[in-house]
Amino acid sequence: MATETHEGATKGMELVFHPMDQFIVKPLFGDGAVGVFTVTNVTLWMALAVLATIGLLVLGTSGRSTIPSRMQSVAELCYGFIRKMVEDVAGKDALPYFPYIMTLFVFIVFSNFLGLLPGAFTTTSHIAVTAVLAMLVFLTVTLMGFFKHGLGFLSVFWISSAPLPLRPILALIEVISYFVRPVSHSIRLAGNMMAGHAVIKVFAAFAPMILIGWIGVLVTPLSIIAITAIYALEVLVAFIQAYVFTILTCVYLKDALHPHH
Repeated sequence: MATETHEGATKGMELVFHPMDQFIVKPLFGDGAVGVFTVTNVTLWMALAVLATIGLLVLGTSGRSTIPSRMQSVAELCYGFIRKMVEDVAGKDALPYFPYIMTLFVFIVFSNFLGLLPGAFTTTSHIAVTAVLAMLVFLTVTLMGFFKHGLGFLSVFWISSAPLPLRPILALIEVISYFVRPVSHSIRLAGNMMAGHAVIKVFAAFAPMILIGWIGVLVTPLSIIAITAIYALEVLVAFIQAYVFTILTCVYLKDALHPHH
């Protein structure tokens, strides 16, 4: 009996945490199973990201006053930033596709930043979300390439500047790398967002150790400092990952518009 009591007390003092629990998809109402039409926490936070995107791009530019408001200034800054990216990477003939790229960037930025709020759900940490975004880009640029160039679009796989004996080998490598694009495009964003939030959760689990024993006097302040530093890094990562996803979209768009090496 004494042994069982001691084991129970020891178990009660154990530090148990599950850093991946924050990525579980749960029904927003009730505790039932998640079905195709179930409104979940992913639905909520994705809808908030969509509303934030509409608020910035539509409401923020509806006034278009000479002296811009803060929201209009942010919208204009974002507009100039993405437009220059599209021109520099894909060329001026890619500007007709600028609205899609702009919307994609703003949506990912808001999804990433909303996920940094306490108790929020990071939709871009799920491969199901990022895979859809990546597949939309992949299918769009591929269909557009065939629509504009016909079978000439296949020249994107044929490196004419390489020595002739190497061209078939390089063509095979190019085909493989082309179809791997949506995989790397989606995993890069989801993996970086998930990793950062998981690390924050791990350090957050050590913060209450000051309530457990004397070692917490040392561990708790260090964990709080680590959380602050990683959170600041995640703010930067949230923007950088949206930028990387968008600039890769521009690179793929350039290949569709100019397939000849």
